[in-house]
This record gives sequence, structure tokens and C-alpha cells, in this order.
Amino acid sequence: MKPVIFHRDFEKHYKQRITSNPKLAKRFGERYKLFLPRERGRPLDGHVLGGSLQGRRAFSVAGDTRVVYMELEDQIIFLDIGTHNQVY
Repeated sequence: MKPVIFHRDFEKHYKQRITSNPKLAKRFGERYKLFLPRERGRPLDGHVLGGSLQGRRAFSVAGDTRVVYMELEDQIIFLDIGTHNQVY
């Protein structure tokens, strides 16, 4: 299993956008546990991004909330978290 690294922008946005909503923070924890063993199908709905975010991927946390990440050969970097409009 590749280690997951949290980019400083991810950490900053998580604190700003997620921690104030306990239900959303709990949902992120649940989805993160699914993500770790490389579960990318339902309910995460993982997908490849295009355009200016080409080379990155995203998965769904809840409703309109997404995690944008990049998967490298030896690690996964969580880049951003927020609503569709905030991260894309």
C-alpha cells in the first residue's frame, strides 16, 4: 500500500472547509478508510480529471464534496478538498 501524503493546501482547506461540519468530517474519515485499500469504485466514484487538472484524480466524499489527489509510483498526494466549484 502506497503512503498517503497530505499537501499543505489540502490540510489548510480541510481545516477551513471540513472541520466545522462534524458530519462531513466523519464522512471523510469513512471514505478515507475505503480509499486506503485502493477501493476506487462505488461509493467513492473515483475518476480521472482533465483540462488544467490532467494527471490528477478525484473521489467523492459526500454530495458535492471532492478530494483531488495525484497518484505517483511510490506515494499518493492529497492535493485539495472542497466542493466541486472550490477544487475544480
